[in-house]
Amino acid sequence: MALVVQKYGGTSVGSVDRIRNVASRVARVYDEGNSLVVVVSAMSGETNKLVALANEICEFPDTREYDVLVSSGEQVTVALLAMCLKSMGYKAKSYLGHQVPITTDSAYSKARIEKISDRKMRKDLEEGTIIIAAGFQGVDSGGNITTLGRGGSDTSAVALAAALKADVCEIYTDVDGVYTTDPNLCSDARKIERISYDEMLELASLGAKVLQIRSVQFAKKYSVDVHVRSSFNDNPGTLVTKEDKKMESILVSGITYAKDETKIAVRRVPDKPGIAASILLPLADANISVDMIVQNVSEDGSTDFTFTVCKADFKKALMITGEVAEKINARDIQTDESISKVSVVGLGMRSHAGVATKMFQTLAKEGINIQMISTSEIKVSVVIDAKYTELAVRVLHDAFGLANKDVKPE
Repeated sequence: MALVVQKYGGTSVGSVDRIRNVASRVARVYDEGNSLVVVVSAMSGETNKLVALANEICEFPDTREYDVLVSSGEQVTVALLAMCLKSMGYKAKSYLGHQVPITTDSAYSKARIEKISDRKMRKDLEEGTIIIAAGFQGVDSGGNITTLGRGGSDTSAVALAAALKADVCEIYTDVDGVYTTDPNLCSDARKIERISYDEMLELASLGAKVLQIRSVQFAKKYSVDVHVRSSFNDNPGTLVTKEDKKMESILVSGITYAKDETKIAVRRVPDKPGIAASILLPLADANISVDMIVQNVSEDGSTDFTFTVCKADFKKALMITGEVAEKINARDIQTDESISKVSVVGLGMRSHAGVATKMFQTLAKEGINIQMISTSEIKVSVVIDAKYTELAVRVLHDAFGLANKDVKPE
């Protein structure tokens, strides 16, 4: 008998019929003699509706009340799935984040898990109960409801798997694994059978929507094997696991992109020690993550300081940066909301040279200008004009030979 943690995303529980389908899958695994913890997201589209309501009320909603609002979607799905399983004759019990409890810090909308109590869950599991846990949500030390950020149900599932020392964590979604790139852009994208935690971390942080980055961080830290699968078929998916020598022999594993990037440039900033910190510190205090950074020094003793943030944080980041720019006597601020980030990821880049050169040459042949560059040991990322995103992904996917050879080009 194994302890299995399963997670079902919004599309998997997007209707009553789909919730019934999930219940049947859960029942089948339970009937095989396994103990089960099932983590569910809100029904597809529900969180977006709640966010829209918050933004309709005011431009910058109070963060505590925002989490109270957006966490309510998962309360619906845990109750419906538990009801369905009980109607089928199974013992099931729903848990909200504060009932587990999943204790987090107080960084509303981007909270981080600090500890999980497994006492009540283990008691229920020992009694043969199927636990249905709300993803995405937790509670801080003051008893306030918190949320883990968009896609946070993945993190909830992996964290629960780690706390319970589960045998496997299965992430069910609307795709049947991790692909070499977005299959919607490249019909010949190939499903990856096994991928390392580090590669998956890069893909998740760079725009791949299959797993949330913090869920992969948890998986790596606690050595939780994560199996990404489709909730609409029984095909084998992608196993996210420890690195092995065979993985490093592959030069590039995937091409990913992110269209939710915006660029802010603070122009003609005095070039002196501490300026970069004075710009970035207020953003960090506001819990806004800065991604790529470029600083250009000019001959007149000033510098242009350019960085990117996600679109969700753009308005707030621009307001904060405007206040800082005035204090440090910057000339002006320029912004660009029509950019995207395209990245090449692979463990093999550690031991093979020339990946960046090949990437830049490939883009240059298509007349695609590179605005910013960022690298790590296993990735190269560039910022380009958003209108060239799909073209860039396709030509890079082809240049690095990632196509599924069984798929004939159209």
